[in-house]
Amino acid sequence: MACPSPSASSIRHFPVIGTSRFAVKPLPVEQGGANVTQRRNVLLIVVDQWRADFVPALGAGFLKTPNLDRLCREGVTFRNHVTTAVPCGPARASLLTGLYLMNHRAVQNTVPLDSRHMNLGKALRGIGYDPALIGYTTTTPDPRGTTEKDFRFTLLGDLMEGFRSVGAFEPSMDGYFGWLAQKGFDLPENREDIWLPEGEDSVPGATQRPSRIPAELSDTAYFTERALTYLKGKGDKPWFLHLGYWRPHPPFIAPAPFNTMYDPADMPKLVRGPTWQDEAKQHPLHSFYLNGISQGSFFHGAGGAASELDEATIAQMRATYAGMISEVDQALGEVFAYLDETDQWKDTLVIFTSDHGEQLGDHYLLGKIGYHDESFRIPLVIKDPDAPQAAGQIEDCFTESVDVLPTILDWLGGTPPRACDGRSMLPVVRDGVPSDWRDHLFYEYDFRDVHYSKPEGVLGLNMDDSSLCVVQDSKWKYVHFAALPPLLFDLEADPAQLNNLADDPAHAATVAHYAQRALSHRMKHAERTLTHFRSTPHGLEERQP
Repeated sequence: MACPSPSASSIRHFPVIGTSRFAVKPLPVEQGGANVTQRRNVLLIVVDQWRADFVPALGAGFLKTPNLDRLCREGVTFRNHVTTAVPCGPARASLLTGLYLMNHRAVQNTVPLDSRHMNLGKALRGIGYDPALIGYTTTTPDPRGTTEKDFRFTLLGDLMEGFRSVGAFEPSMDGYFGWLAQKGFDLPENREDIWLPEGEDSVPGATQRPSRIPAELSDTAYFTERALTYLKGKGDKPWFLHLGYWRPHPPFIAPAPFNTMYDPADMPKLVRGPTWQDEAKQHPLHSFYLNGISQGSFFHGAGGAASELDEATIAQMRATYAGMISEVDQALGEVFAYLDETDQWKDTLVIFTSDHGEQLGDHYLLGKIGYHDESFRIPLVIKDPDAPQAAGQIEDCFTESVDVLPTILDWLGGTPPRACDGRSMLPVVRDGVPSDWRDHLFYEYDFRDVHYSKPEGVLGLNMDDSSLCVVQDSKWKYVHFAALPPLLFDLEADPAQLNNLADDPAHAATVAHYAQRALSHRMKHAERTLTHFRSTPHGLEERQP
């Protein structure tokens, strides 16, 4: 039987191929016959390592975040939002390209991002915006466009092509340390010692003592000053600002008064098994990290394994983490106040999110790794000034970091690239969840060797076998590995995800069903930049999906 022909209305014909056909469509000058005169501003706030359950609107009543609370009251807060990749480099690549890890392939920190990919910065330029960035993107450049002697290859990551930096943190935090020196602060020989308590050469573990750097000179203060400088310079011209904050990323030490803002006794209780050795039995990858993560990356000068942290130490660490969250919130209040004073708040789409989460001792881990919810579940709040009716809503549908790029472009009148794996969340914000919205979450992790972590040899894998993907809905979480055993968790009976059911014959059908869903998801989202074009006797045709 012959396949039906597409309708004429679903095809465009091009007599000549121009590069503009493959770019984001320009912002229309007219809409509905009237000139567009309303200023459209976008403030994309991207914090670092802030996990979803540290949001008061989602139940973290112990936190003091009046400005985030305001944003939640005036916008929509998403309860089931994930980054589609960790750690920082892959997470930000997905956020800013709208692509899954399987497509952008910047699979780990230090792995290059292919320069052919469209990203939010490039797309915004295509519709007439100057995409400003404060902070960082942790992007390693495409080596085919430079030489092996390029200084950027000595860094953890640099800035993504397409954005204009107006408050650089990279390379190696030089922008921040230079700002401190300009402010008259006497930098120590080892610049990172500013995050040690005064008079101490190390922090043997979690502490409530303040950092040497005062709050008015913290990295959070630096980013905020850069943001206000940029906004005041723009005047009444439309703008887009990616406002990044490094916190609550470690080292887990806060400046006064945020170091003592929270009582460790008020922190959320740990999610973990009886011992780390018990948890290590769950999976070889989990065992590798339990045996390999040190405390030193989180507390300057500390020794010992992260898995050995006791409950009191973790409670203090969480109190410090909460203090750094409140510091960022106070800084956001300064930015929000300026937008209020200049009457720009009503014209500004505000999106608040994080690159990834943080284990914070759950499952005996620190950092953002593996397959655990704590690493992947992140905050998302959208304040759409065109949808006042949505103010204060908590949305339970499944959303992913790849949805941010198409949402911003949609709000500005642009069109996301065909290759984009996400979809605009504006319909969800304005009209409720569409009937064809996704019915599961999908996220990935690549654990190939990098210079600071080398699991391949321990696990007996090569680099192209060192990956996993997750398909997760409200009932089941399935983790598929390229070359290691799978995992299956019953989220209703085992929300802590301690009991792996993948080897239980009674759940063989469930494993098969979710493995098929994972395969179908990957097939549907395989790279498709040009797959809707085709040549014909009449010239090039473009099919609309």
